Amino acid sequence: MSDAEREAVGISYKNDGQDIAIEKGHALVYGNVKDTRVAAWQDFAVEHPNGYLFCMRGGLRSQISQRWMAEAGSPYPLVIGGYKAMRRFLIDDAERLIKKLDFIVVAGRTGTGKTDFLGTIPNTVDLEGLANHRGSSFGRRIEDQPTQINFENQLSVQLMRLEANTQCPIFIEDESRRIGRLELPLNLAEKMAKAPAILIEEPLQERIDVIYHDYVLHMAREFEAAFGEEGHDQHNEFLLAALYRIRKRLGGLRHAKVEGLMREALFQRQQKSSIDAHKMWIESLLVDYYDPMYEYQLDNHEREILFTGSRADATSWAKARWSKP
Repeated sequence: MSDAEREAVGISYKNDGQDIAIEKGHALVYGNVKDTRVAAWQDFAVEHPNGYLFCMRGGLRSQISQRWMAEAGSPYPLVIGGYKAMRRFLIDDAERLIKKLDFIVVAGRTGTGKTDFLGTIPNTVDLEGLANHRGSSFGRRIEDQPTQINFENQLSVQLMRLEANTQCPIFIEDESRRIGRLELPLNLAEKMAKAPAILIEEPLQERIDVIYHDYVLHMAREFEAAFGEEGHDQHNEFLLAALYRIRKRLGGLRHAKVEGLMREALFQRQQKSSIDAHKMWIESLLVDYYDPMYEYQLDNHEREILFTGSRADATSWAKARWSKP
C-alpha cells in the first residue's frame, strides 16, 4: 500500500478493529490497482528468485501479498516473524559464525592490490565491497553506502555462505574498525586483530599505477557516467576534498605540497597533457603519509605472519595450500 492507504487502514484498525481494517484495505486495493501491483511483484520475483516477502513483524500485509502472488501463479516464500525475526537471526548467527570461523587477514601497504587479491581466490569477504567504500579518505563512492543495519545483514549472509567450506579459512582485507561511516561489528574487529595475516608487497611504481588506475582513471569514468559533462569537475572536487580531509594529519606544509601537485595534475588533464603529474601527487602521498602510517601500525600490531610476497605469489601460495583435492 501507499503511505496514505496504510495510514487509512491503520486508523481503521485503531478505531474499528482488525476485521474492518482488512475490509478497508481490500476496498482501497482492488481491480486494476491490485492487478498492477501484483504484476510488479511478479516481475520482482522473476528478477530475484532467491528473495523473500516480509513485514516488520510478519503481519497481515505480507501474508495477503503472498496469497495474491500464489493466486497469480507466482508463489514466493515468506519470512516467518517478519523483518525483526530475520534481523535477530542474522545478528545471532553472525556472532556464532565469527566465533567459529578461521580468518586470515590480507595486509599490505596502500596500493598493493589487496582487494584484487581477494578476487583471485575463493572463500573471501570483501568488506569494502559490502560497505561500498574503499576504506580511506579517497574511498567514498558515488553511490551512498548502505545503512549500518543492511551492512551487518549482508555480512552475516556472506559468512553463512562461506560456512560450508570448513577446510579453508576466510580471507578478509585488513581494515580499521570504521569503513567510511560504517563500523565493523566489535566481535569481528577483535577477531581480525588476533588473526594471522599475509603481507602483500609490491614495488612503489606498481602501487602508484594501481592508485592512478583506481582513483584517477576508473573513478573519472564513474563520475562522467553519473554526471555527464559535469563529471570532470565533480571528480576534481572529489579529489581535492578527499585531500583536504586529511590536511591535519598531513600537516600544513605537506598538504600544501600535495595540493599543488594535484591541482597541476588536474590542470594538465584538462589540457589533455601528460598523466605523469597525477603520479607525482600519488607518490608523495604514499611515501610521506600512507607508508609511515602503515609501518607504525605494523610495528605496533603483533600477529603471526603466514606469508610475505607479491600479489601473484600470494595467490599461488593460497591456492596451493588450500586447493581442493
